Amino acid sequence: MSAISHRSVQTNGVRLHIAEQGQGPLVVMVHGFPESWYSWRHQMEPLARAGYHAVAVDLRGFGDSERPQAVAAYDQVELAADLAGLVDALGEQSAVIVGHDWGAPVVWHTALLHPHKVRAVVGMSAPYAGRSSVSPLSRMRELFKDIFFYMLYFQTEGVAEAELEADVRTSLRKFFLSISGDVPEGAGFKAHPKTAKLFDTLYDDGRMPSFLSEADLDYYTEQYTRSGFRGPLNLYRNFDRTWERLGTQSDFKLTQPALFLGGDRDPVVLFNKRLLERMPELVPQLRPIKLFPGCGHWTQQERPLETNQALLEFLRGLPGGAG
Repeated sequence: MSAISHRSVQTNGVRLHIAEQGQGPLVVMVHGFPESWYSWRHQMEPLARAGYHAVAVDLRGFGDSERPQAVAAYDQVELAADLAGLVDALGEQSAVIVGHDWGAPVVWHTALLHPHKVRAVVGMSAPYAGRSSVSPLSRMRELFKDIFFYMLYFQTEGVAEAELEADVRTSLRKFFLSISGDVPEGAGFKAHPKTAKLFDTLYDDGRMPSFLSEADLDYYTEQYTRSGFRGPLNLYRNFDRTWERLGTQSDFKLTQPALFLGGDRDPVVLFNKRLLERMPELVPQLRPIKLFPGCGHWTQQERPLETNQALLEFLRGLPGGAG
C-alpha cells in the first residue's frame, strides 16, 4: 500500500491542496472548522485498501490551499464549484463526496448545484436543510437576541481572528475539547451575555482531547499558525450571501444516494434535531441515519473505526460498489 501523497490542483480559479491514497472510484473528503485534510487521516488507508481513490482536500482559505482575501470568495456556491472542478481536475466524471462540519454544507451544495458530478453524498454533523424562507442571519439574531452565539460573534472581521490567533495551540485544544464527547454530561454550552468572547463560553478543564495526540495538535497548530483564521472564519460570513445566490434555485431536493453520520452528544446535531428529522423529505435516497453513542462533534476523529465501517458499508451498497 502506497503512502499518502500530496499535491496542488487548480479548480474554479484557486489552487487547492489535496492528500490522496489508493486507486479506484473517487471518494473526496471535505473537512470542517477548525480542521484541514488531516481530520481524515484515519479514513485514508482503509478507503484505499478497500479499492478507492481517497482524496482529502484543504478548502480554500485552509491549510496549504490558496487563501483569497475577499470575504465574498467563501460562499457555498463558490466552494461547491471548487469541489465540482476538483472532480474534473482529477480526471473523473463523478465522485462520492463526504463532508464533516462545514464540509457537510459544501458537499450538500455540491450535490445540489452540480448533481452530475456527485455519485453519492455523505454528510457528518451538519444536516441538509435546503433553503429557509428568511435569511440565516436574521433568523439567528431573532433567535439569540441578547445571548452570545458564536456564529454571530464571527461576523465582525478581525474580532474572532484576534482571539483565536493570540495562542493558536491553546485555542485549537479548547475548541476541539469543548464540543467533543469528552465533556462531562451537563457541562457543555451555557447561555452567556452577548458581550462575551468565544473562550468565555467554551468548556475547558485543561485536558487534551482524548482523540488527539500531542503530535496531532502540533500539526493543526502549524497549519493555522501559517494560514491564520481569516479564510476559515469567512465561511461564517457568507450565510446570507449563499442564501441570496441560491434564490434562483427552484428545487432543493437532493436526488443522490445519501448518508448522515454524527454523534449523539454533538451539540450541532442536538441543536438541529428538527432539521435532521426533516432530512428524508429533502433527501429521498437518504439511508438510515447513524448517530454514534457518546460521540461529540468530531465524528471521524472521535469514532474512526465506526465511521470507516459506516462509510465502507455505504460505498459497497452503491451501484457498482468499488468498481
